[in-house]
Amino acid sequence: MTSEAEPIITARGLRKKLGGREILHGLDFDIPAGRIYGLVGHNGAGKTTTLNAILGLTSCEGSIRVLGEDPFARRAQLMRNVAFISDVASLPRFLRVRELLTLVANIHPSFDQAKARQLLEGTDIRMQARVKELSKGMVAQLHLAVVMAIDAKLLVLDEPTLGLDITYRKRFYRRLLEDYMTEERTLLITTHQVDEIEFMLSDIMFMRDGDLILHMQMEAVNEKFSQLLISDATQKEPARALGPVFEETRFGQTVMVFDGVDRQALSAFGQVSTPTVSDLFVALMERPTSPRGEA
Repeated sequence: MTSEAEPIITARGLRKKLGGREILHGLDFDIPAGRIYGLVGHNGAGKTTTLNAILGLTSCEGSIRVLGEDPFARRAQLMRNVAFISDVASLPRFLRVRELLTLVANIHPSFDQAKARQLLEGTDIRMQARVKELSKGMVAQLHLAVVMAIDAKLLVLDEPTLGLDITYRKRFYRRLLEDYMTEERTLLITTHQVDEIEFMLSDIMFMRDGDLILHMQMEAVNEKFSQLLISDATQKEPARALGPVFEETRFGQTVMVFDGVDRQALSAFGQVSTPTVSDLFVALMERPTSPRGEA
């Protein structure tokens, strides 16, 4: 992937109003091909609206292009190269598994039924079983196999493992990495279980009240932000002088998160580490918002 290549998704001034209230405040972002993006935000932050704009499910002000196309105007054509897994099972429950695979083969030109069957080998999913007879974990496996058998350039995952136990969640993401991800494909994932996918992310996007407050490669995040654990109470005030963006007490110890502060300087006050994505999310979400964000 070269830096000169066109981004797979480009948004400029992306705005959306709902009932007179603006829920997206002019987002600007590019998503290159071959990356794994995590989109994180509280409920109501604008994540689903952003995903719907990318998928062509809602119109917005401003400009958004996916694979060079306007997704709202050209959704039918775009869906040949875009796949989607939501947090709710959208597979027809009355169909048998083999009937589902035949149906998808008949309506999607890029679906490889043989590959889907191969992906289901070794699972407990039987071809003659009806979708409604499958457990939630098995439905997730089936949905993933169907999507992975589509030769899509962009896969959007909206809370894809919601309600699954940890075994199924780990298996789900491992399969994505091992059997689907390539340099030409892009994954965009929203999840509340961000620590479980942190290891696979190349980039992170934080949304708060309709704004992107962080959009950065993971390597840059690890260089920019530091977490300080202070056990000696006398070191709190000197550390505060360096301007932490977040502070809290955990089990009698003080934890501070810093943005762009030299780690060697911080080490004089306690133990320095890199915050997890979930710790960083909490830190940035609790920073003061603008009056618009409070509305």
